[in-house]
Formats: sequence, C-alpha cells, structure tokens
Amino acid sequence: MNDVRVINEIVINRPPGVVFDYIADVANNPLWQRGMREAHFTSGPPLRVGSTYAQVATFLGRRIESRFAIVEYEPGRLVKGSTTISPFPITFTRIVEPEGAGARVIAIVEGRPDGVFALASPIVRRMVTASVARDYANLKRLLEG
Repeated sequence: MNDVRVINEIVINRPPGVVFDYIADVANNPLWQRGMREAHFTSGPPLRVGSTYAQVATFLGRRIESRFAIVEYEPGRLVKGSTTISPFPITFTRIVEPEGAGARVIAIVEGRPDGVFALASPIVRRMVTASVARDYANLKRLLEG
C-alpha cells in the first residue's frame, strides 16, 4: 500500500494570528475546503492536544465521515490532527509563520488510503495534491478578500 504525503506552502497577506485562528477553527473548513460538507468540534473549548472533531467530506464521489483528534498544538503557530475513525486515515499539519507583513502557511497532509482508495493510490496522490493546492489558494482569496 502506498502512502500519500503532500506539502503545500502559500503566503497570505494577513497577520499570522488572524490566519492561524481561522485555520485552527475546524468549523471554518467547509468555507475554504471544496470537498468539505461539515465540520464541528466534539469536545469543548479551548483548542488543545486531545480536542476532537467530526467532519463529513466527499472525495472521488464518495461520502467520507471521519473523526479527528488534535495530537499537537502550539497556539498561534501549529495545529496537527489525526483521524481516529475514517475510511481514509490521514494526519494533517498546519503551520503558520510570519512572512513580511503576512503569514506563510505550510500544510502537510499524510495518509494511507484503505479499501477502494488503496487500489487507486497513484491517482489518489495526484488528486490530494491538487485538492490541497486548490484549497489553500481558496483560503488565500478568502482571507485577503
């Protein structure tokens, strides 16, 4: 089975704190991630290691319901989550660093497709790469709007 690992970097012309707060709130995910249908925290605030959330997305025409746990968290800088239940197990890392007057966002998505997704892993890798780039371009347009 082939692993998928995608790294995307983009500079957003907004203060790093604003960018981080937006991308750390999973309720915002459907606003900038194309395949995302819903996302909500299943644990109470504040965001911290151990926080949990649920999401519903579509990928390759399939509905994917997943649950995540936050496994690393540095306020204002880094949030990392990993699936606890999903047909497509992934780990994501979102890092925000100052870049001039704006913010550099580094997104890392790693996964190991299961089932039908594993059979098409080379295609899945290309589609995830394109999807992540498109989503972060959407984020840039939204936040710079």
